[in-house]
Amino acid sequence: MNAMYEKNIDLEATELRLGLPGTSKKEITSRSKKRPLDESTEGSSSNNDDRLECSAPPPSKAQIVGWPPIRSYRKNSLHQKKEEAEAKAGVYVKVSMDGAPYLRKMDLNIYEGYQQLLEALENMFKITIGKYSEREGYKGSEYAPTYEDKDGDWMLVGDVPWEMFIPSCKRLRIMKGSEARGLTCGL
Repeated sequence: MNAMYEKNIDLEATELRLGLPGTSKKEITSRSKKRPLDESTEGSSSNNDDRLECSAPPPSKAQIVGWPPIRSYRKNSLHQKKEEAEAKAGVYVKVSMDGAPYLRKMDLNIYEGYQQLLEALENMFKITIGKYSEREGYKGSEYAPTYEDKDGDWMLVGDVPWEMFIPSCKRLRIMKGSEARGLTCGL
């Protein structure tokens, strides 16, 4: 009865082995064997091992795919979506004012130019900011809006074109006009 029972059981189907699913035992053992050296290269005592050419190509290996598999067109589309999301994302900067005990945050991308930004700052802090001129800075106000660029330098808002201002601005500070006198772009 034992022999009859063993014939009906398919042990190879339930056998645990190393290797990829779907490969047979014969394929696994043939892969693990080393490729024999050619007889022509065994007898030669050349020191240039990198110049040896083998006539037989290496055995083909099954490609191991990472999980989850992502094809290149999906990777590219995900990368494009990520770039679009970054472009749409706001450029938030902290805004502080001399004498105010709190900070605010502003998104610079919602403004189309300096005029809108200055109006928003005036409404936020209930102050008036004068008109900007390159020679005199902000006149007609006791406050001057300044910003810190990526280099850590403090400059007057309006010194550079708007397109350059947005990526270079790290934070905004509305300081007293007397302190901002040295920041003007004197011609």
